Amino acid sequence: MRRRLHLERLELDGSTTDDRLTKAGNWLSCRDVDLRDLAPALRLWARTRTIALARERLRAMPTPPDPVVTLIGSGDFHHLAPLLLERVREPVTLVHFDNHPDWVRLAPRWHCGSWINQALRNERVARIITIGPCSDDLAHPDLKGGNLPALASGRLRLFPWSRPPSRVLRKMADGPSWRHADGHLHWRNLADLPAAQARALILEQIATTAVWLSIDKDVLPETETISNWDQGRMPLQAVLDLIGAIVDRHELAGADICGEHSPPQFDNLLKRWEVRRDQPRRAAPDAAARARNIEVTCRLLATIAGDGGRC
Repeated sequence: MRRRLHLERLELDGSTTDDRLTKAGNWLSCRDVDLRDLAPALRLWARTRTIALARERLRAMPTPPDPVVTLIGSGDFHHLAPLLLERVREPVTLVHFDNHPDWVRLAPRWHCGSWINQALRNERVARIITIGPCSDDLAHPDLKGGNLPALASGRLRLFPWSRPPSRVLRKMADGPSWRHADGHLHWRNLADLPAAQARALILEQIATTAVWLSIDKDVLPETETISNWDQGRMPLQAVLDLIGAIVDRHELAGADICGEHSPPQFDNLLKRWEVRRDQPRRAAPDAAARARNIEVTCRLLATIAGDGGRC
C-alpha cells in the first residue's frame, strides 16, 4: 500500500544529494534543508548552542500534515533525530535499527552515541525499541555508561541481532529480550529465531498506534553497505521485512535514515581524536560501493513508502 509521505534531505555532508533518492518513492514533495554551515560543529557531537541553531533552521521549514521521511547523511549526525522527533503530535513508539544502542550517558549531551537519552526525554515517545546491535557497546554495558535503568524500566527495549551474553555488575529482572543468569544478560538474539517469530516478537513490543522509524545503515554488514562506523550483521532483507511489517500494521508518524559514508572533516582536535579511536580505518568506497549504498537507501525508502521498488 502506498503511503502519502514527504521526503526531506538534510544537506550536511553531500551524501544525500543523488537524484535517485527522490525517485525511490511516490513523494508528495521533496525538499532540502541547508545545514552545511553548521555541519562541522554538528558532526559527531554538538554544543547546545549549535543544536539550537539547527533546531531553528528545521523549525523554519513548514511541517506538513503528512509524515516526513528525512535523510540525515552519515551516522555521525544521528543525534539530529531527536530534533526531528520534536515534530510528532501524538504518542509514538520509536523503532531504532542500529549496530549500536546509542545510549551512553557519559557522552556529551548531544552525541551520536547518546541521542537515545535525548529521545527518552520527549514526552510523546512512549517507548523505544532498538533492533540489531552486534557491537561491543554491549560488552560490560554498565561500565561503558549504557542506560541500563531505561532498559530495566521497559521504556527502552533492546533486541540484538547476534550478541554474546553481556556481563553486568547488578542483578536485573528478566526482560522481553534477555534473562539474567550468572551475572550476565543472556540476549534473545533475533538471528536465532525464525523470521516470522522475530517479526511477531518486535510487533508485540510496539506500545502505540503510531511509530517513528530511525534507521542507521551501520546495522547492515559491510558486504551490503559502507558506513563511517563499525558495522553489524543484520541482513538487509531482514531489515526490510521488519520495516514492511511495522508500517503495514501501524501509522507512520515519520522516519529518518542515516549511516551513509562521507569523509569526516573536523576543525576540532578532540573530534579528530575521537574518530581515530572509535571509527574503523577503511578506504573510501569506490564507485561500485557508492552505488550499492544508494541502492540500499532507495530500497529502505521504497519499503517505508510502500512502493516496493528500487532506484
